[in-house]
Amino acid sequence: MEHTVAHEEHGGGGKKEIIRVTIILSVLTIVELIIGFWMIGMESEGLRHFCKGAIIILMMAKAFYIVAYFMHLKHELKNMIMTIVVPLALFIWFIIAFLYDGNSFRHLRNTYDPHFKEQSTIKVEKKEAAHHGEEAKPAEKKAEEKGSHH
Repeated sequence: MEHTVAHEEHGGGGKKEIIRVTIILSVLTIVELIIGFWMIGMESEGLRHFCKGAIIILMMAKAFYIVAYFMHLKHELKNMIMTIVVPLALFIWFIIAFLYDGNSFRHLRNTYDPHFKEQSTIKVEKKEAAHHGEEAKPAEKKAEEKGSHH
């Protein structure tokens, strides 16, 4: 009997702990959804940013519970946790650094290269309907007409 109790404490806590964590994750998800739907018609930009921050914090809490309980890292050694957290933090830092660097390069290229014109800044003219009052026909209909006349 003692062996199973000790195993449950170390191995994840059994059914009660899984049910508790599942309820916590469900409540966090429901709160996120309520905040998200509440934000839809929101006019205030400051309150909107506050709600987005709250959702991010709730998402981080859910990520903690998932990693800690369902990936069994809550009961692992600190060194094992650090082998996962440190590379993850570096990976997130690399993504942020590369996005910042790419945006900086794009800005410099648009500002200082006189021969470069970013495609997203060039306006495209709309094609006019066919001349002489005819409506423009889709390419498929034109192809069918060409095939039937020959």
